[in-house]
Amino acid sequence: MTEEQNLLSGSVPKKLAAFAFPLLLANILQSFYNVVDMLVVGQIVGDTGLAAINNASKLCYIINSICIGMTMGGAVLIAQYKGANDKKGQTETFQTLAVLSFVSALLITVIGLAFYQPLFRVLNVPADAYQDACDYMKIICWGTIFVFGYNAVCSVLKGLGDSKSPLYFVGIATIINIVLDILLVGPFGMGTSGAAYATITAQGISFVISIFYLRKHKVFFSANAHKKFTSILKVGLPTAIQMVVVNTAYLLVTGMLNQFGTSVSAASGVGLQINTFAGMPCWAIGQAVTAMVGQCIGAGEIKRARKVVKIGLLLNISVTLVVVIGVQIFAEQLILLFGSTSAEVINDGVYYLRVCCGVNSLIYAVMYTLDSFAIGVGAANIAM
Repeated sequence: MTEEQNLLSGSVPKKLAAFAFPLLLANILQSFYNVVDMLVVGQIVGDTGLAAINNASKLCYIINSICIGMTMGGAVLIAQYKGANDKKGQTETFQTLAVLSFVSALLITVIGLAFYQPLFRVLNVPADAYQDACDYMKIICWGTIFVFGYNAVCSVLKGLGDSKSPLYFVGIATIINIVLDILLVGPFGMGTSGAAYATITAQGISFVISIFYLRKHKVFFSANAHKKFTSILKVGLPTAIQMVVVNTAYLLVTGMLNQFGTSVSAASGVGLQINTFAGMPCWAIGQAVTAMVGQCIGAGEIKRARKVVKIGLLLNISVTLVVVIGVQIFAEQLILLFGSTSAEVINDGVYYLRVCCGVNSLIYAVMYTLDSFAIGVGAANIAM
C-alpha cells in the first residue's frame, strides 16, 4: 500500500483534506459539463436555451444520481477490502461492478428514451423551450453508458485511496467539452443539440482514458464477476434511491416553476447550478469521509473511523460557511455570469440564492457528513 493510498495512518485532518481536495476539483470540473452548456447556450441561444437545459438537466441529475449511487457500493466495498488488504476481494468487486454498471446503463438508456418526452409534458416545459429540451435530452440518454462507466472506474480508484487520477481524467474531458461547446453551439449553429453532443463526447473520452488507465494497472474481468452483486447492491441501491428521491423533488419543483414562464424557469436553472457549485466542497469532504471510514472499518480501526467523522463534521461546517457567505455577497454577479440580460431572470435568480444557499446549507453539511459516514460503514439504508 503506497503512502498516497494509505488512509489508515498519519494525521486524520491532513489525510482528509488531502484526499478531499482532488475530489473537490474533479466534482467542479465534472459539473462544468452542464454549466458550460448553460453558459454557452445562454450567450448564443438566449433564455429559451437556458430554460431547455434547465429542464433537461433535472432528468440528467436523476440519471447521474442512479449511476453514482449504484457505483458507490463498489467504492465502499473496495475501500473495506483495501483496509483489510484483501486483493482478491478488490478484484472481484471491480469485476462485479463493471458488469452491474453495464447492465444498469442499458436499462437507464432504454427507460430514459421512452419517458423523457412524456415527463417534459407533465412538467409543463415552456412551449418555446420544449423542442430544444427534447433534442438535448435524447442525445444525453444515448451517452448514459459513458456516465456509468466513468463513475464505476472512479469509484474503484476512490475506494483504493486514489483521488488524483479521477481529477486528471475529468480535467482532460472538461477542456474538450468547452472547446466542442463553443464550436458546435456557435460556428456550427447546432444550438442546444451541439451542447449535448459536446457533453457526451467529453464523457466518452473521459471513460476511455480511465479504462486505459485500469488496463495499464492490470485490472481485468474474470468468470467470478457474480460474487459481489449482493454486497454492492446492499450499499449501492439505498444510496441510489436516496439520490433519486432528492433529484425527483428538484424535478417536481421545476415543473411547478415552469407555470410561471421562461424567465422564472431560466432563473431557477441558473440558481440551482450556482447552488450546486456551492455544495461541491461539502460533497468532496463527504466522499473523503466515506473512503477513509471504509478503509478503517476494513482494517478494524474503529477509533480512527470515529475520529474521521468528527473532524469531517468540523471541516465541512467551516468550509460550507465560507462558501455560503461568498454566495450571499456575490449573488448578482454570479447570476450575471450565465449571460442573461433579463432583469426578471437576474432578480429571480438572486432571490433563489438568498433562500436556497443560506443557513440550510450548514444543516445539509452536517447531514451529508453523517450520511457519508453511514455509507462508509456499509449502512447505506440509514442514510436513505
